[in-house]
Amino acid sequence: LCLEEMLDVEIPDGDIWYGGPRRRMRVEFTAELRREVSRVVDQIRTQIVSGKLPPAPNDRRCTACQLLHHCLPRPDKHSPAGDQLPERRGIRMRYLSTVYVRDHQARVQHRRGSLLVSSPEGSQKIPLEAIDAVVMLGGAQVTSQALEACVRRGVRVAALRKGGAVRFVVGGTTSGNVHLRTAQYRAVTDQAHSLALARSIVGGKLQNGRRVVHRWARDAKDPGIASQLAACAGLIMDRVPRLGSAGNMDKVRGIEGDGARIYFGAVAQVVAGHNLGFFARNRRPPRDPVNAMLGFCYGLVVMELIGAIESVGLDYQMGFFHRPRSGRPSLALDLAEELRPLTDRFVVSLVRRRQVCSDSFIQTPGGAVYLSDSGRSALIKAWEAHKEVELEHRIVGRRVGRWALPSVQATLLARHLRGDLPAYPPFVTP
Repeated sequence: LCLEEMLDVEIPDGDIWYGGPRRRMRVEFTAELRREVSRVVDQIRTQIVSGKLPPAPNDRRCTACQLLHHCLPRPDKHSPAGDQLPERRGIRMRYLSTVYVRDHQARVQHRRGSLLVSSPEGSQKIPLEAIDAVVMLGGAQVTSQALEACVRRGVRVAALRKGGAVRFVVGGTTSGNVHLRTAQYRAVTDQAHSLALARSIVGGKLQNGRRVVHRWARDAKDPGIASQLAACAGLIMDRVPRLGSAGNMDKVRGIEGDGARIYFGAVAQVVAGHNLGFFARNRRPPRDPVNAMLGFCYGLVVMELIGAIESVGLDYQMGFFHRPRSGRPSLALDLAEELRPLTDRFVVSLVRRRQVCSDSFIQTPGGAVYLSDSGRSALIKAWEAHKEVELEHRIVGRRVGRWALPSVQATLLARHLRGDLPAYPPFVTP
């Protein structure tokens, strides 16, 4: 239509080229099709002015969409509540993997659509189409050409410190709707809205922590330890109702800190018989092997969340429970709170199954404890298996892979900020 108006010519038809199957489809520009295009253009203009996105359709086209998991949860046409996702049997949404570069002397380059990872031990070629993130541990180097190729393909490049803290994350240009980020900034500056979101986030964390401790109590063979863990689970759950009367952010932080104190006391009881020296949570630097693993895994979770938050168009530095501060991924830290108990359960399972030992760690002269190269390799292998575990998601209405939780929760938060959901629903394990 634009070409006809600009060139004063009549164009009777056109072709649509599908790059995947490499097929061409001829489309005839009928009068009815022209009227439909004009109607859709008018609707788009109206939606741009309103600043709200229309609800996503739920039809057969969704099964072939590569952005399927970013639309969760989609309204179900058979559900008046509009917050359930119909089950799609036989669909496996995860096609991509994360590449971990562990060698300190490794160099990441770009070669004809693939990443070439070179080290003194040899080289490995990895197609960019098969990965969604590159995580560099230690002093590995990456060329600007490789960074450009990753950004162009939407592949995140992150570098972590020895303890798991995020050094930097490089991604593509910011996506999403500018009105969504405006709504996020408005919510951050609105104390009442930020307080409501902080209550939801901390409530989800406390409930997940209570369920994890309750599971440990159920699995404990010693009746005395089981009784103590069950009491800890009850104390953690007692903190949840108090969030409703927390009138400011300091009180929410106080409830969260009190719950964390009880929770890590339970963690210390569970790992007490494994001689790893864990008594309480410590960091910067970690002082025992358990804290070393916790800090490293928390860094991996935050890195995943940064990518998920950016993919839905939100600003990962503008948080609600963790207030914005220069250089801190506050929103990623917010959403990480709900997933920390799952991460803690993963670390404790490694300890209880004796998948790590004292040889998996190194201690510096100053008393800091970090994972050794072999320990880090073993943990990453177990971590990738952990990400494949499926968990029941109450809002989505079906089981969701642990790897998809960051994207699902970031999408739910975006939908809340857009006004599609009245409140942000945190992830709570069943």
